[in-house]
Amino acid sequence: MKNTTKSNELTVTKTLADVRPRRQVLTACASALGAIGFGSFSGATLAQTADATATTSTPAPKPLPSYVAWKDPSALIVHSSSTIETKRSAFGTSVITPAEQLYVRNNLPAPDASIIANRDAWEVDIDGVKKPRRFNLGELKAMGIETVAMVLQCSGNGRGFFPSKPSGTPWTVGAAGCVVWSGVPVRVLVDALGGLAEGVRFMTGTGGEKLPAGIDPKSIIVERSVPASAMADALLVWEMNGAPISLAHGGPLRLIVPGYTGVNNIKYIKQLAFTAQESEAKIMAHGYRITPPGGKSDPSQPSVQEMTVKSWINSPNADVKAGTTQIHGVAFGGLHGIKRVDVSIDGGKTWQAARLVGPDLGKFAWRQFVLQARLLEGSVTLVSRATDTAGNVQPEMRMENQGGYNNTSWADHAVKLNVV
Repeated sequence: MKNTTKSNELTVTKTLADVRPRRQVLTACASALGAIGFGSFSGATLAQTADATATTSTPAPKPLPSYVAWKDPSALIVHSSSTIETKRSAFGTSVITPAEQLYVRNNLPAPDASIIANRDAWEVDIDGVKKPRRFNLGELKAMGIETVAMVLQCSGNGRGFFPSKPSGTPWTVGAAGCVVWSGVPVRVLVDALGGLAEGVRFMTGTGGEKLPAGIDPKSIIVERSVPASAMADALLVWEMNGAPISLAHGGPLRLIVPGYTGVNNIKYIKQLAFTAQESEAKIMAHGYRITPPGGKSDPSQPSVQEMTVKSWINSPNADVKAGTTQIHGVAFGGLHGIKRVDVSIDGGKTWQAARLVGPDLGKFAWRQFVLQARLLEGSVTLVSRATDTAGNVQPEMRMENQGGYNNTSWADHAVKLNVV
């Protein structure tokens, strides 16, 4: 399939011919957001944004919602109150992504902050085992502790590079990060409860977000199923990067499934069930499916679950002076570690092996890579291509699909800049 993408840059600016209708629309949007719980974007805030666009062709950056006010606004792009992206320029050369720079993606509004006032009281049901039981978080902490470093990545990371412009947030590279989780291994809980029940094929996690009244819960609840074999690496975690998990990132308790896309890592988990069938929730049966362009999603299509080998360059990401520069970025393999990364300074015509630098924190974490290169004056296209320990090579082309999921194309993630 021929790649029709001509640039890795997204331009989402529009000229506002009449600010007053725009202001009215924004105010109406504020009311709608408030009705479903996104109250952090007030009508006044949105109206101020409309006023700002009247005097400048570039809209002012959206403010951080109140529940993530502790994050670093200079490192983030606020798409909406529930979709916040890390800027490409904010990724440093250390392996771990600081919490204040980590992206946010919520399918539903976060629960009330009162749920983290007494973290140890949070309860989760473990079902589909021989001795089903409800645990509170305090009890889970006595069951065992394990720590894993892993890439957390939204299924739609890279959607912004699709020329078809799929619906959803136009993420580029910043709906991802590498973080450290601590909690109890799911396999330890299952063993303590007598093992799995007969006929189990899936591990199904259910989130504890508050659901609107009067609608079918299955139409909106966050509930995802993954193969039961994923239990081997899964954790119920209460700590991220050495601190209690924030409300924004699923605290007080979150299901973590290393190597799987973010939607499968259930925030505010209230039930972990081992089941014979996949969940019938809409987000599982129809959401996050690899649907052909123009098609309708259905349960027969592949579900967005395991991540595959991927890399991108973080710096340089703007015009640079001619001479020697350090080209660096990140690479990860989903369920496999990274074996090597190659970098091209001519758009993929020729390649040079980059060095893997920094600590290797395990197969689920990403690796930093760097290539020292001499750049001559002119236009250059920088790209990276990763190979995992199983021999899988990052593809040149994206896999076209209706939802803009699983974009691992090295060509799409290119950095185009001028050397002066």
